[in-house]
Amino acid sequence: MSCLSWNCRGLGNPQTEDELVAMIGNKDPKMVFLMETKSERSTIERIGRKVQLTNIFVVPRVNNGGGLALLWKTDFQVDVQSSSDRHIDAIIDHGVDDAWRFTGFYGDPDNASRENSWSLLRTLSSRFTLPWICLGGFNEILLAEEKQGWLDRPERQMQSFRDALDFCRLKDLGYSGFPFTWCNRRSRVHNVWVRLDRGVATVDWMLRFPSTRVHHLEAYHSDHKPLLLCTESEFKRFYCKGRPFRFEAMWIKEGSCEKVIRESWGDSSEVHLVTRFNKKILTCQESLKEWNRNTFGHVRNTLKRKLKELQSVEESGGYMTSPNRVFNLRKDIDKLKRKEECMWKQRARTAWLKEGDLNTRYFHCRASQRNKRNFILGLENEAGSLKVISRTCLPHPNQMGLMLF
Repeated sequence: MSCLSWNCRGLGNPQTEDELVAMIGNKDPKMVFLMETKSERSTIERIGRKVQLTNIFVVPRVNNGGGLALLWKTDFQVDVQSSSDRHIDAIIDHGVDDAWRFTGFYGDPDNASRENSWSLLRTLSSRFTLPWICLGGFNEILLAEEKQGWLDRPERQMQSFRDALDFCRLKDLGYSGFPFTWCNRRSRVHNVWVRLDRGVATVDWMLRFPSTRVHHLEAYHSDHKPLLLCTESEFKRFYCKGRPFRFEAMWIKEGSCEKVIRESWGDSSEVHLVTRFNKKILTCQESLKEWNRNTFGHVRNTLKRKLKELQSVEESGGYMTSPNRVFNLRKDIDKLKRKEECMWKQRARTAWLKEGDLNTRYFHCRASQRNKRNFILGLENEAGSLKVISRTCLPHPNQMGLMLF
């Protein structure tokens, strides 16, 4: 089994929605628990259709805040038992011998009301005797070491959380990754890191799933890190896909691109018109390849590198020691994300959509459809017999010519 939990801080931003969709696509969890969705049910349903998690249970937002959602795959048996603005309680594989219990929990952000969350946790613990796991944002810490920066956490607050977990016989599952899950993203002395999100479970549950771990993932559009509950083998899965070289529409947005084209489109020593034109095309292609490699860079690789650099700077106290570097990195990442969006729009060739209408999954599907349509199975001679060939036997369109506009 695998489950993703994230305090997404609102899904109204299309880029946050895209980040969630990409995260689910990469990790492929069977169940997803979301906190602070701040969205209507229709938004959650749209996201569920994108990631093929069509079973949905939604706790509506209150005014413009709050909101919980639980999404799961069709082959995963989930029976929701109760819910509130602070939890969604469900039984997995209800009615069979190996049934167990999952609770998506969201502790009250207000310190004065935190005790109400612990009372709810105690009430939930008395309802069933099944192996039980609670996953989500508890908005409290167990130890002083789980907070870094600003004022120390009062011992009384931490002890109340410990007492609630002891009463429910819940044990902390630990984590893999960076030790904190929330950052206020402020500079200097006001920068704070806290482990507010975690997974806790009963001993019976831990014995049922001994190889399961909680992993702290990275997220750009929320100040909370997502939690991935899965086995080590599931966590290490990844997919690698290559792509051919092509003229990128996003290059036009760089002023130096035009200069590269003009310089490579100079006079040719060839006399024949067609030969001269082909020489210009090849020279231009090679110049653009070199310019892309040395100057423009690979957008997705650069974006990945910048995100890792931002993570490293944040986790090493960059908000306090070098806040300008953090803000500049976030600015660079925003620019790279816009370039990446432009790249996928070109591959989909959906020219009628305005730039800024984000729907990455749709663009990917359009690109895949065009790829299938352009596939050449073989060549047919005048007698009607078909000779099947490999795609590698055909010259790439970029080798035939380059359109400049």
